[in-house]
Amino acid sequence: MKVGKPVRVERAYTQRLNAPPHEVFPLLCPVREAEWVTGWDPAVVFTRSGYVEQDCVFITEGGEAEADSVWVVSEWDPDAFRLVLVKVTPDKTVGRITIALTANAGNGTDARVTYMYTAIAENGVHFVQGYTEDFFVDFMRHWEAALNSYLAQRKP
Repeated sequence: MKVGKPVRVERAYTQRLNAPPHEVFPLLCPVREAEWVTGWDPAVVFTRSGYVEQDCVFITEGGEAEADSVWVVSEWDPDAFRLVLVKVTPDKTVGRITIALTANAGNGTDARVTYMYTAIAENGVHFVQGYTEDFFVDFMRHWEAALNSYLAQRKP
């Protein structure tokens, strides 16, 4: 058995979303994300309800240079507005994505989004080392803008 220190990165960001948590939380779903994320199209989603739920599993295609990723909803708590996903990309990384929503004073939502990646192969080491704070903040701002744009279009 080989035991070693993990090569890992963890990044967190708080998005400011322009709707209350009970409107935002259902959109954090592999099926519903296609409504507001350009190009989001999981290959398959395994779900009894047709939407996100505890133990929902979905697969996203990795393309030519990477294996497909398997995502598992390891925690889904619609009462607490909390979602945790585990993302496994073979020969690269294991990720954990935690999203916790809280109401803010402006009738909106503060969405605390935390990504943690652990390298499980050399390819993953390069990914983890390149997962910079600047890259992550740009990614979170893009996601925040896309979701707020979608929410604004839904409002009368």
